[in-house]
Amino acid sequence: MDQQTKDDIITSGADRAGFYSFLAGVYLWEPTSEQIEAMAAANFPVGEDAFGHGYALIADYLRHRDTGTRQEIAVDYAHTFLGAGNYDKLMAPPYESVYTSEEHLLMQDARDGALSFYRSEGLDLPAENTTPEDHIGFEMQFMAKLIDRSCDALSAGDDAEFARLVRVQHEFYVQHLANWLPAFIADIERHCKTDYYRGVAQLTRAFLAEEKEQLEGLAEVVKAA
Repeated sequence: MDQQTKDDIITSGADRAGFYSFLAGVYLWEPTSEQIEAMAAANFPVGEDAFGHGYALIADYLRHRDTGTRQEIAVDYAHTFLGAGNYDKLMAPPYESVYTSEEHLLMQDARDGALSFYRSEGLDLPAENTTPEDHIGFEMQFMAKLIDRSCDALSAGDDAEFARLVRVQHEFYVQHLANWLPAFIADIERHCKTDYYRGVAQLTRAFLAEEKEQLEGLAEVVKAA
């Protein structure tokens, strides 16, 4: 692998890990007032592609923000992801097990599988954590960590460790992201009340598709090395 290819992979990896971390935060917590102001001031790359449409929804929604915007987003977060006000079912539960288990329950095989991946890489959640480990936010944090570690390995000249971590990324993507996120994203779009979360859903769908291409490309690079 030549140096330019390595540099391109490391640069792209930083962007990928950053976006995984961004989405993880979006799904784990509703935004603070400071985060809302920062996003409102951001120069989002609005355009005609899938990412552009997602950014446009968020930017337009925040452009019309007022003192009630944070509360409106918090209420939508609770309604969409926590099922607040819905007594018969959750709207878009952010847990893999709910989408992949036969009875749509929490803490099923998907949770055990995700936790096994985390621990195989020497990672675990804090002992005081009470949120199921197959929460989308934790799964995305794990992918960000894998990408960071793979870039560190490549920078250090450890091509074997880089190749191994690329394989782990691909396995985790297939087994724990691509298998349920399309349905989860569709549920967000079906049930959310604000364009903020509609935009987040579109960004997630666009990123999921882009990641498929990125991981397939990295697999080819590793194979050719």
